[in-house]
Amino acid sequence: MRRTRTVLLCIAGLMGAALPAGTAAGGPASAAGAPGACVSSPGPARGDAREILDIARRSQREFALNSVILRVSSGDREVLTTALGESMTGVPAEPSMHFRTGSVAIVYMGAVLLQLVEQGKASLDDPVSRWLPDLPHGSEITLRMLGSSTSGLHDYVTDPAFLAELEAAPFREWTPAEVVAIATRQPLLYDPGTNWSYSHANFVLLGAALEKISGLPLERLLTERVVKPLGLSQTSNQYTPQIPDPVLHAFTSERGTYEESTFWNPSWTTAPGAVLVQNICDLDRSARAIGTGELVSAKSFRTQLDPGTVGLGHATSSCPASVCLLTNTAAHHFGLGVIVVNGWILTNPSFSGYAAIQAYLPPKKLSISVTVTKGPKSPEGNSAQTIAERISAALAPEQALKMR
Repeated sequence: MRRTRTVLLCIAGLMGAALPAGTAAGGPASAAGAPGACVSSPGPARGDAREILDIARRSQREFALNSVILRVSSGDREVLTTALGESMTGVPAEPSMHFRTGSVAIVYMGAVLLQLVEQGKASLDDPVSRWLPDLPHGSEITLRMLGSSTSGLHDYVTDPAFLAELEAAPFREWTPAEVVAIATRQPLLYDPGTNWSYSHANFVLLGAALEKISGLPLERLLTERVVKPLGLSQTSNQYTPQIPDPVLHAFTSERGTYEESTFWNPSWTTAPGAVLVQNICDLDRSARAIGTGELVSAKSFRTQLDPGTVGLGHATSSCPASVCLLTNTAAHHFGLGVIVVNGWILTNPSFSGYAAIQAYLPPKKLSISVTVTKGPKSPEGNSAQTIAERISAALAPEQALKMR
């Protein structure tokens, strides 16, 4: 069950080394993701950049992290881009390195769904059976419910048999049919739309539905509608465990011994075509684009931030507190693939030794993007999230990011 603690970090987040390369602040942001552009800020750090760097250094020591890579921007101005620690022994971490960004793809899928709705190709309240006729309960579950995780479907990553297989064979290739079957062979946790509980199955199914609605493979759909428009040249889907060079290597103690997990198979994490790797500059560009509603209309942006989840999330006889664990409030809730916390718009991916966060605060036009890798003595949990919270408290104390 060690793996459960890792794969559920996104849900838990809803509730509750070497010297860096040269660092500085104040210059205009380089084109996020442009080849060769994602490098540490030049010159000595000053002002806010110095405070951010101090927070990162202290946190790396406190959490015994192998690496911390971060980028903080204010509007279009780069405040700091830096990398601390090592990717592997003797190999310094660098901002240009690629890492897995799991749930960022969920945010992109939510945005694409809203784009397709704007174009009249679907309605958020269409039953999923219109697109996936063989899905159990497909006539009761809508596209909105998949995107907002209110379908009532079980989360297959909590299934003991799945977890045992995942721990025994981390390189195994999982198909969508296999993981969806695990989620649908059990009764619904609640009547669709009446409660909230996170399920990876929702987004595997949403990816399949988007392909049917658009008539395009999901990878092409995300590339044409998100990756290219935002200039995310260092973002790519991977159908295998490959990560393009340069690679930020990950390590974990999930299986009881500290080992490399960089190339463990991520096929089970979300829909094929949306298994993403990025670098920190693309993560930062993504945070700003999602946080400003750049990809959708103003009306759709409001829906993305609250598709009807506020007020949902409570334990029942069929959905215990261990599953239905979040009461969505106006200040802290799950949107259409995004998380909204105290005005911050964010997501916080985690995968077998990797942990990251992208967060944007609209009133301050402030984006914070952090990724970390763990050492043998690092604590459980998403330390990138904690670092982002500390940075937010320094830069926006009146509206600091505070996860439950």
